[in-house]
Amino acid sequence: MKKDIHPDYHIIDVKMTDGTVVQMKSTWGKEGDQMALDIDPSVHPAWNGGSTRLMDSGGRVSKFKNKYAGLGF
Repeated sequence: MKKDIHPDYHIIDVKMTDGTVVQMKSTWGKEGDQMALDIDPSVHPAWNGGSTRLMDSGGRVSKFKNKYAGLGF
């Protein structure tokens, strides 16, 4: 392997949506930095078997309903 071409692989803290903090190895940030996740495996339906649903907060469906609210859709 060539020297000095690979990014630094170090331990960071990853804060899940429920507040728990997990230590993981990453090339993101610097040693000891904390990454906060908006969506993580504990709440995303693709990873938890569909037991929870993501709410559409200001997404396409909400925009459509707001735009055409008076037209009877």
